[in-house]
Amino acid sequence: MSKLTNIWVFSDNVERYGELMAGARLWGEQVYAVVQDNEQASRIKPLGADRILILEKTSALQRIENYAETLATIIKEVNSDQAPTLLLMAATKRAKALTARLGVLLNAAVVNDVTAVQADETGFFAEHRMYGGLAFGKEKINSTTAIITLAPGVLEPATANPTHDCPITSVSYVAPRQEILCKERRAKSLSSVDLSKAKRVIGVGRGLAAQDDLKMIHDLAAALGAEVGCSRPIAEGENWMERERYIGVSGVLLKSDIYLMLGISGQIQHMVGGNGAKIIIAVNKDKNAPIFNYADYGLVGDIYKVVPALIDHLAR
Repeated sequence: MSKLTNIWVFSDNVERYGELMAGARLWGEQVYAVVQDNEQASRIKPLGADRILILEKTSALQRIENYAETLATIIKEVNSDQAPTLLLMAATKRAKALTARLGVLLNAAVVNDVTAVQADETGFFAEHRMYGGLAFGKEKINSTTAIITLAPGVLEPATANPTHDCPITSVSYVAPRQEILCKERRAKSLSSVDLSKAKRVIGVGRGLAAQDDLKMIHDLAAALGAEVGCSRPIAEGENWMERERYIGVSGVLLKSDIYLMLGISGQIQHMVGGNGAKIIIAVNKDKNAPIFNYADYGLVGDIYKVVPALIDHLAR
């Protein structure tokens, strides 16, 4: 079994369809993309699906967990011959809540935060992080239908082909016995950055003493044409940066050409997110910091001296 017969793709974040479609085309023979409206269908069509299905909305405040019965119904209809089938979704909180329901409805194996997939004559396998990124587990999927959520940054997004065409159909909503009702939705301030797509990234950690000092980091990023990310304590402990900029085991996985780490010690939980960079450059005043075991280039020094010097040099 070099490829699965059917692969279904669904995401609550339209930006993740590029990666998901890349995996679907790599691992499946027939690819079904499920989207939430006509606008998404237009955006997804150039990515190479064999068929696109639009979910019928019942409310402006529809929650995706309520689509479990609808998705299960259409997957069962297509997969009436019990062919090997995979439902591929982005590893978001909402998608994981949806997979839990679908796993029961489809009697399917579920693996979250998958970093690699293998399908060959011996079976279908999914690799995922374990113990906070300290190890990787490889699971053999024994059920006919499997569900996985793909970790961000694992695959390069599929290349769009504007001339690609495929059938687009609407799917009637199948209401669950107990719907989750959203009474109100309030706008949340989100960063528009996607660090998994950035070519140059600067990461800051506990070596930064104050939030105001982020200005010099952003000045350096502007000089280098880089995006700024951070370790978990900066985003979730100090709340100095948006959650979307956190690099690590439960955050962003980098695929950048360069990752410049400033004042980050290099614990394994962070390096799971940073190891995907082609070149890692580290600056830390502690010569024994773990980061120097991972870095391609390392400088023992104070970031409050090194960063202004770099900015000054780049400005010449």
